[in-house]
Order: sequence, then structure tokens, then C-alpha cells
Amino acid sequence: MSHYFVDIDPIAFSLGPVQVHWYGIMYLLGFGIAWWLGQRRRAEGRLPVTRDEFSDLCFYLMLGVILGGRIGYMLFYNTAELIAHPLSLIRVWEGGMSFHGGLLGVLVAGLVWTRRRKLNYFDTIDFVAPLVPIGLGLGRLGNFIGGELWGRHTDQPWGMIFPRALDALDKTRDELHAIYLAGALNNEARHPSQLYEFTLEGIVLFTVLWLYSRKPRPRYAVSGLFALLYGCFRFCVEFVREPDVQLGFLAFDWLTMGQILSLPLIAVGLFLLWRSRFAPTLVPPPAASMSQPVPERKAA
Repeated sequence: MSHYFVDIDPIAFSLGPVQVHWYGIMYLLGFGIAWWLGQRRRAEGRLPVTRDEFSDLCFYLMLGVILGGRIGYMLFYNTAELIAHPLSLIRVWEGGMSFHGGLLGVLVAGLVWTRRRKLNYFDTIDFVAPLVPIGLGLGRLGNFIGGELWGRHTDQPWGMIFPRALDALDKTRDELHAIYLAGALNNEARHPSQLYEFTLEGIVLFTVLWLYSRKPRPRYAVSGLFALLYGCFRFCVEFVREPDVQLGFLAFDWLTMGQILSLPLIAVGLFLLWRSRFAPTLVPPPAASMSQPVPERKAA
């Protein structure tokens, strides 16, 4: 049996000396699709703001994702490098983004924007939550194309061979491909954990949240469902994802940093879902007038 050899050029195209990576394109696609779907939700009265105000919110959130993702990665996964070389924080072209850091960045950005608009914070977060999995899923697809964040070894037929995971062999891509064709790399097959996350954190999470939020839900409910599902999905995938080499397993020969960071999300998700039982529900007006506040009613 010959496993798939993942050898996709991570560079989509070049503009002179500038190389445009697929990973960056996935980020742009994620922001663009989220903006488009968000405008649809806004037009339905799901958040009492104008088109320009929503675009302003998207800009805040984009900054939160990029800054929070990079700072979170350096703090959570590469602290030693950050202490030794503080300027490594701005070397984003070398890669390294953390979802949990990006989530914190989004929460802070949403708080700043909401206070300026004098809206309820969780009404904004509930509105944004169904849009987040789009970027998550596309980001994981970008990881796969770039051949990074691969899984642990497996003998399953869908296991894949990632050349970047074989740097210790000190071979070129062409040499590795020749060895692969000879059938000598089958024991190096790994779980395509990026695709598992693309499916769970992207497709499944988006579908569940989008359908769930089609009807008005009590405040905190959509955010709570997002936190709970993402935390569970990420915790489970970590069992087949290779831990970061600079950290390894943190305890019990199986606990990873990704799992530790996901546990608070699961707890927060359960808490928010419980709290939503006693919270009001934002109800879009029949004729959505964005200049008027959206009325509230108590959840049944």
C-alpha cells in the first residue's frame, strides 16, 4: 500500500520578489466570506448596526485575529524564543499562529468595538460566532497545503507522508519522493490532522452554528455552543496530532498544550449555555430598520 505523498507548493504565485502563499490566501478568503455572510445576518436584523458599522467591526476583528494569534502563539507555544529574541514576535512570515490567542484577540477587539457602539457585548459575540468556523476551516486547509501541523504516525490507509516531517533524513524533496516511489516511506505515514480539523472545526462547526442561529436564541447560547464544540473537537483531534516539537507532551505522555488550552473553552461553553437559560433573546424586527434598536424578550 502506498500512502499519499503531500508535496503541494505552498506558494500560490509570485508578484516580482513577493511570494503569495496559499495560507495567506486562505486567511483573505476566510475574512471575505465571513464579511459577506455577516452582512446577510446584519440585513436580517441580527445585530442593530449599519453596513458601515459592521465593516468597522470586521476590521477590528481582523486585527484581533492577527495580533492575538501571533502573540498567543509566541506566549503559549514558543515562550523561550520570545524571551531570547523579543523581535521574533513580529516575524509573522516565519509562520506561527494560535487559535486560542486569536480567539482572545477577537474577544478584546469585540469588546472595544461594542463599548463604542454601546451595545451588549454578548449580542455582538453571539452574532460573530457562526462566522468564525469559516476562517478556522480555511486556515486548517492552508496548514495542509503548507505541509505543516501534521499528525502522529499511523498505519491507516488514509495516512499521508509529509516531507517537512522528514527533515531529520536530510534529503531534498526530489530524493524523498524517489524513496517514496520505492515504497520505503510507508512507515512514515501520518494522520492528516489538518483535514480532521478542517472537517470538524470548519465544516461541522459552521453547519451546526449556522443552522442553530437561524432562529433567535437566548443571549450567550450561540457563543456557548461555539466554545463547547470547538473545545471538544480540538481536544479530541489532539490525540492524533503531533505535539509541537518545542513542547512535546506536557503530562501523562499524552496531554498537549492544545488540550490544556481547550479545557477552559469547554468549561466556559457549558457555563454560557447554562446562563442562556435565564437570558433575554434578541428578536429581529419584522421590517429590519437598522436605525432602530432591536427589541428583547425573555427566553421561554
